[in-house]
Amino acid sequence: MENIPFKIYSASAGSGKTFTLVKEYLKICLRARSPQKFMAILAITFTNKAAAEMKERIIKSLKAFSNPNNAEQAELDMMTLITEETGLTKKELQSKSQLIFESILHNYSRFAIGTIDKFTYRVLRTFAQDLGLPNNFEVEMEHKLLLKQAVDL
Repeated sequence: MENIPFKIYSASAGSGKTFTLVKEYLKICLRARSPQKFMAILAITFTNKAAAEMKERIIKSLKAFSNPNNAEQAELDMMTLITEETGLTKKELQSKSQLIFESILHNYSRFAIGTIDKFTYRVLRTFAQDLGLPNNFEVEMEHKLLLKQAVDL
């Protein structure tokens, strides 16, 4: 198994975080031997909107890389950056992108880009019995109570 370093990107709003995350995600997938590498990647964002946007951009990029004749300029620019940073030829990038794109479509439930909340919920659900939680537990957010407790602390 490849050992990919853990990376953290910290940036302000509008600084290109999503662009950078999509590029890095694509580079990991495209460098891998298997078109199913995406199944071993967990990408976590803060909001559902950000997760949806990231998924959309990855799919759109892979589709564009697979058929560059129909791609928009933004995808062509991303394609150029990725070829420079990975050392892949455009032909290699095109064929690998097609395989990854098809693999994601056939295994969409394994395309793990979500929010911190959803990830935490999945972990809790997985270990509910070990944690002594009932099988039908529910997560509730009582914002007013949490705010009061935080202020008291």
